[in-house]
Amino acid sequence: MNNPCKIQEGGMEYILGSYDGKKITYEFPKMLEYLDAKGKMVYGKDFKIYKKDHPLLHKLCNYYIRDHINCQRYKLDISKGLLLSGPVGCGKTSILKLLRYLVPHYRSYEVIPCRNIVFGFNHIGYKTIEDYGGNGFICFDDMGVEPTGRFFGKDCNVIGEIMLSRYELYLEYGLKTHATTNLNAEELEDRYGTRVRSRMREMFNLIAFDTNSKDKRR
Repeated sequence: MNNPCKIQEGGMEYILGSYDGKKITYEFPKMLEYLDAKGKMVYGKDFKIYKKDHPLLHKLCNYYIRDHINCQRYKLDISKGLLLSGPVGCGKTSILKLLRYLVPHYRSYEVIPCRNIVFGFNHIGYKTIEDYGGNGFICFDDMGVEPTGRFFGKDCNVIGEIMLSRYELYLEYGLKTHATTNLNAEELEDRYGTRVRSRMREMFNLIAFDTNSKDKRR
C-alpha cells in the first residue's frame, strides 16, 4: 500500500510522516507545513499559521489523526466531535476546513453556516431539521449567533432542535458532530437551554482559542 500520509498538491509532494506497512507515524512540523501550504492554496497568499496557535493545532491534529496517546494526554475523546470556540476572526472555520485535508483516507465532513440552515428552515420548514438532524457528517459553523427560525408564524430554535436529534444518533450509532462558536458555555446555555447544553457536553470535545486571540482577517 502507498504511504497514506503522502499528499500531492499543486505539483508538490508533502510527506506528513512515515508508514511501515502497518502503522502511520505523523510528524507535527510536517503537518503544520502542509496546513500552511494548503491554506495559501485555499485562502490566498496572505494565509499563515501563527506560532501562538501551535499548541491548539497540536491538539486538533492529534484528534484528527486519532493519536490515542496524545488524545488521552489532552483528555480528548475520539468518539466525540469537536466544538471549537474562540473570538470572531481567530481562524476557527478556516482551521476546521483545512483539517479535512490532512487525512484524505478518512471520511470528511461538510462545513455549513448555521444561519444558512435557519434560512432553509424559514423557506421549507421542519424538513430542514430532519435533513440536518438525521444524517450526515457535519460541522455546524458559527453556532449560537444564527437568527431564530420562523415558519408559518411559529418560532423555532432550529439548531437546538437539530442538536437534540443528533444527540440521539450519537448515542445509538456514534454519529459525530463538529461545530464552531464565538460563544462561551454560559452563552450557549442561554441560547439553547440547559437540556441542549447538557447533551452538547456529551457530544463534543471543547477546544478553545485564547480569548485574547486577534482578528486575523484584519
